[in-house]
Amino acid sequence: MKRFALLAGSAAVVVAIAQVPVAHAQEVDSTPPQSEAHASVDEIVVTATRRATNLQSTPVAVSAIGENVIAQTAARNIGDLAAFVPNFSAAKIAGFNAASFSIRGASQTNISMYSEPPITVLVDDFVIAHVQTQLLDTFDLAGMEVLRGPQGTLFGKNTTGGAIVVRTKRPELDILGVQGMVRVGSFGTRQIKGAVNIPIVEDMLALRVVGSYEKSDGYMRRGGCYGPITPLVADSKWAGAAGCGDGKRVGGDDIFDGRVKLLWKPGDRTEVLFQYQALRDRSDAAAGVNGTPANNPRFLLSRLNIVEGTGDPLKNAGGSFRSGYLLDQDDGTSVNVDMYQIHVDQEVDFGQFSANIGRRDELAHLPQSYVFSNVPTIDGETLSLYDGDRAFKRRTQQAELRFASDFGGPFDFVAGVFHQRDRVYRCGHQLLGFLDLSSRPGPFGPNNLNPQLLCNAQKARSTAGYVEGNYKLTDRLTLTAGVRYTTETKRWWGRPTVYVQQLVSPADPNFTWQDLDRALDGNVFDYPAGVVSSKTTWREPTWRGTASYQATDDIFAYFTYSRGFKSGLYADSTGISGAAIVPSQLIPTNPEKADSFELGVKTELLDKRLRFNLAAFHVTYNDAQRQVNVPVVRVDGSQIQETRYFNAAKAVVKGLEAEITAVPVEGITLRSAIGYQDAKYKSFVSPLPTGRNLAEAPLERTPRWQASLDGTYETEIGNWGKVSVNGNVQYAGRNLYNLSLTSALDDAYLPARTLFNASITFSDPEDKYYIRLIGQNLSDKRYLVGHLVAGGLFVTKNYGPPRFLAAEIGFKM
Repeated sequence: MKRFALLAGSAAVVVAIAQVPVAHAQEVDSTPPQSEAHASVDEIVVTATRRATNLQSTPVAVSAIGENVIAQTAARNIGDLAAFVPNFSAAKIAGFNAASFSIRGASQTNISMYSEPPITVLVDDFVIAHVQTQLLDTFDLAGMEVLRGPQGTLFGKNTTGGAIVVRTKRPELDILGVQGMVRVGSFGTRQIKGAVNIPIVEDMLALRVVGSYEKSDGYMRRGGCYGPITPLVADSKWAGAAGCGDGKRVGGDDIFDGRVKLLWKPGDRTEVLFQYQALRDRSDAAAGVNGTPANNPRFLLSRLNIVEGTGDPLKNAGGSFRSGYLLDQDDGTSVNVDMYQIHVDQEVDFGQFSANIGRRDELAHLPQSYVFSNVPTIDGETLSLYDGDRAFKRRTQQAELRFASDFGGPFDFVAGVFHQRDRVYRCGHQLLGFLDLSSRPGPFGPNNLNPQLLCNAQKARSTAGYVEGNYKLTDRLTLTAGVRYTTETKRWWGRPTVYVQQLVSPADPNFTWQDLDRALDGNVFDYPAGVVSSKTTWREPTWRGTASYQATDDIFAYFTYSRGFKSGLYADSTGISGAAIVPSQLIPTNPEKADSFELGVKTELLDKRLRFNLAAFHVTYNDAQRQVNVPVVRVDGSQIQETRYFNAAKAVVKGLEAEITAVPVEGITLRSAIGYQDAKYKSFVSPLPTGRNLAEAPLERTPRWQASLDGTYETEIGNWGKVSVNGNVQYAGRNLYNLSLTSALDDAYLPARTLFNASITFSDPEDKYYIRLIGQNLSDKRYLVGHLVAGGLFVTKNYGPPRFLAAEIGFKM
């Protein structure tokens, strides 16, 4: 009853809001002054229904962000655009340069290889399977659409929260064009980006080549002090060690991204697009801050007197930055991505067939210090409190065949088949120097000198068929219904954590990390001792039903019920204690399901000077998969942190979303996005012992309020050219980032924040050249983007950039 009361109340509010502007519009002169004749909002075309449709008559909660907004806001990646979408937020996984997106209570705050995010990111129709490379560069994008809520039919791959659909620019057959930009700014930032479009055969063949390179020194400094260290074991050479960081910048970027597209049009009805993309990321290891409080016996690092520094947290970044030991943190990150695609569109008299086939290879080495604290070096030996590396090799293959009908009558449909194969080899290894301070050396000597490896692998296959049809009952009323049926099979291999010497059987003290070239060389297939395996298949139907009504030419309303699901998962931390993996640990979680009711109204009022879209939603997450960080006692009696997953909860999220665009006069455009969420657990029962009622905890990454206001003013400067001034303010409420199993005192939150950004652009009359001045986080706010409380061990924090100033020059010919 509460659900329908919310929807009914929202409907009444929407109708009331919609009626007032219409009446007002009838009272005023419908012919605007000549100087304002073209002052209107732009028409926006979206592909949220797998067809090109007008945003204002598309019965989906979708936000579209175009080229102009991306350029004016100087967005560095798609995460910077989240503020322009209601109830959509972007952060980073604590300790990594990876995406943590959240929509309507669905989010991911870990970097697990096998936990597919509930918010799907598609680039040119290809699903990006992992969060590590989802923070995409915005250069040369044709646009981005954010679909909010479960997408159970057309975008059905794990979309309990929504889908981010990114489209890169296609080659143009009849245009020879070049564009480029250079940006220099704070923290030693240097960017150069360019694109060239070359017609090869008239009206038949064209090539587009795009490249970008970004380099920066990082906005954090290796500072802060440590110690004097107080080990819990006797005769430790680290006893009394103390010091401070050297103040050098850390966390810098070093990224190349390139793309080649070849468009072949052999006939008027056929298009074939070949695409290759390469990403090479050699950025510094992720930088962060030790947030462990002083004099708090709940945390091991506090007892060791390795605690949070004072002063500006951006000057307190830490880490060992250690070379060797399979870590090579001093060499930084290494991420190589190669992506190949073929896309074919074939028009026929009754519709269009589309085929998309692709492969994406990713090889990554992600070193980090899980404890971001500056550490001493004694006799040439650096102390690695908790240093690690996540190394993985991933190949994702995808094929989709889709047909969109065009019968010219009241009924049309979209149908297709989707197939994805995903193979991952993963090894996480670590140096646990804190064990030498708190317990005892390992069986093969000091833990600080002897890596431990946790390796596993997974092969997954997903196959789905889907159909969605629209039937116009009248000129104004349309019914939509669709269904998708998905079969997913996953096979997982795993081995418990072992010292390098234990990779071979029997263990060999003379076999050390120097005998491996890299961590992945210790994978479960090359060293099968102790490896176990499990295989599971899930079959899930999902669906969507919609009724939409075009009340007037300017008012469109819809009501939708949809179901989506997120696949079951195996944990990549299984076996971290070092004990043999038992059968109960080989049971994966079951799929998580989301049922959503949504009521929306889309309007264009005041002679198209005002666009006002409103949506009310109610989502129930059943069998919700929850990540719980728990302390684990190892076989040697020491303690470590393990991430486990359970179908532990049922949650309800309900809320309102408003998007407003206004053009009051020629040259001024105002935009606003407002989101409200009321999120609560109906139940949350952990299979592990707890010290609290988890159902009373808030949902992770779900702020109650989010809002943004953006304004752009454009004017001509005589015959010299044009000037465009843009400013925006972005607000996100306080939200939980990391849930503690045992105590609300150890929950990690991202505090509320308000950020101010601005840019001013000077361009010639024909927009061939421009100069842009950029300011981001103008109030120099310190704000968290990642916050992890690791059980009884430590606290880690990641901060967003401080004030950023830059100058950019560009051209387009």
